[in-house]
Parts: sequence; C-alpha cells; structure tokens
Amino acid sequence: MMENFVLIIGLGSMGKRRVRNLQALGIKNIIGFDLKESRRNQAAGEYGIATTDNFEKVLSENKIDAFVISVPPDVHHIYMKKAIELSIPAFIEASVVDTDFDQMIAEANKKDVLLAPSCTLHFHPAIKKISEIVKNNELGKISNFLYHSGQYLPDWHTYEAVSDYYVSQKETGGGREIVPFELTWITLLLGIPSRVVGFFKKAIDIDGASDIDDTYNLLMDYNSMIFNLSVDVVSRYATRRMVINGDQKQLYWNWDDNCIKIFDPLKGDWEIINYDTVAAQDGYNKNITEQMYIDEMDAFFKAAAKKISFPNSLEKDHDVLKILYAVEKSDNENQIQTL
Repeated sequence: MMENFVLIIGLGSMGKRRVRNLQALGIKNIIGFDLKESRRNQAAGEYGIATTDNFEKVLSENKIDAFVISVPPDVHHIYMKKAIELSIPAFIEASVVDTDFDQMIAEANKKDVLLAPSCTLHFHPAIKKISEIVKNNELGKISNFLYHSGQYLPDWHTYEAVSDYYVSQKETGGGREIVPFELTWITLLLGIPSRVVGFFKKAIDIDGASDIDDTYNLLMDYNSMIFNLSVDVVSRYATRRMVINGDQKQLYWNWDDNCIKIFDPLKGDWEIINYDTVAAQDGYNKNITEQMYIDEMDAFFKAAAKKISFPNSLEKDHDVLKILYAVEKSDNENQIQTL
C-alpha cells in the first residue's frame, strides 16, 4: 500500500466515493483537493481527511504516491499532465473527451508513468461472470448482444440541480458520458468492433440540461456477431438488461435480479447463477454496489506497485472514445463508420 500520501483531486460525488474506497482498503494517508470550501469541509468532517484548496502547495509540502483524478472530464488532462511531469501514478475517472490524449500517451509511455482510466463495470460481479461465460464459449457461437443501460439524469445527484455540474454540458453530458462507461467493459471483453453505425439525440426536456443528447443507440459489427447497445438518461427506472444469443444457449441478465440466467434448450429450463453484491452507499441506486469501486481502486494500487497490470490503459480509453465519436459522425453524416 501507499507509504506516503494519496491525493484525491476533486471532492465531489466521485471524489468522496474514492475517499471511502481508499479507507475501505486501509489507506489512511489521504489528502483531498478541491476549490470549493463546502466540499472540503464535508470531506474533512465525514472522513477525517486533510484537505486543501492549493494544488501546487500540497505537492510541494507532501510526498505524493498517487493521484486519484475525480474532477469533471473536461479538465482531466490538466492533472494527468501533472502526473506525467512528476512521474506520479494516476487513476482517472470515466472519460468522455480526449484532449491531448496522443501527446499524453506518448509521454507517459516514455517515462513509464501509470495512467489508469476507470473501468468500473469490469469489476461488477455480473459482468465478471458474463465475461467468463463468453470467453469459455458456454453459449456456443454468439450471433448478437442486446444491451440497454438506462438511467434518469436528475436522479444522479438528488442534492443538486443538474445545471450545477458537468453532466448538463453538451460535451460532457450524462448520456454521452455513459456510452464510453459501458463501452469500456464491452471492449475489454470483445475488443474494438470493425464497423459502427448509430444515432444520438436530445429526446426529452431535462431541466438544467437543455443542450445535451440524452439517448444513444449503437450497432457494432464484430464480423461474426453484432452488438446492439442502447444508452439513455431518460429512463425513469434505472435499468441494465442484457440478452446474449448463442446457437446453443441464451443468456439473460437484469441487474435487479442479482443473478444471471442461462436457457439450455436441451433441458428446456433456465440455469440460475446467483452472485453477491455489497450494499450501495446511501443515496445511490441499490444496484450500484460499492465493492466494484473498491476492487477497482485495489487494482490501481497493485498496478502502481507493479504487482499486476491494470485492465485499462489510456490507449484503450482513447480507442473507446473513438467509437463514441464514430457513432456521432455516423449519425451526422448518415454513414456507417469503419474503425
């Protein structure tokens, strides 16, 4: 574990979650940086951590072993560049913009600095089991994946207006952000599709987010199979549902059920695979298990100590964002895009 300090950059919803994750892992030397006094006071009061509003001062006065970058996506690059400059391993929350990615990838690789972009759902117990089933060809030859990920944007932060944080901005809008959030685990399992076509649009009026696109639909060509991904932030009931059709068996997953179901036509019945989840933090959807965030942080620190490789990389993150941009180009130009 870290001998010196871990600096949490940003003490909003995700920054505070990462403080809890670190404390669950037994990490005590935590400093939180945020420009907002209210956030610093809340984090210090609830978690007993040191806080600061002076980024350069905290770097000069403390030995920092790792960054956890939990600021809005459009300013990730500022702190990633500082991590590279100082050769400090950095964990980065979900990306949606790729400012200076090529430059940072080259510099981080040259200096051997770990940049670990989030891949939270990769650590979800259902996704881990589904990935194992697919890799082991337990369903036979797969023809298609049908997957819907839907939420209602105002439910994300019930304690503040949507207009008060980054999900209300077009470039970093909630719907746009969830597309790569889902694509990350999908591409870690299946790789990058050969072609993509899709549609995206503003479908409803969300107070405080008048400019964002709230609905995305993607068709991804994996040559021998098709992945149909639907993402939205208009679903009044938070939903993750998947069907995988193989020529021997069918898999069905609804995250409400805490189980995966596999239909075996030879038996004419469903096999039920149960899994356990740790309860969600107060204020979050009941299916947002805290354990996947804790496991993600654990993997980052083990990778920073060079004990394992982190599942995601900035190169892979960039490839995922290119799929998002290709879908938007597909709709804008009314053309299938080759990747």
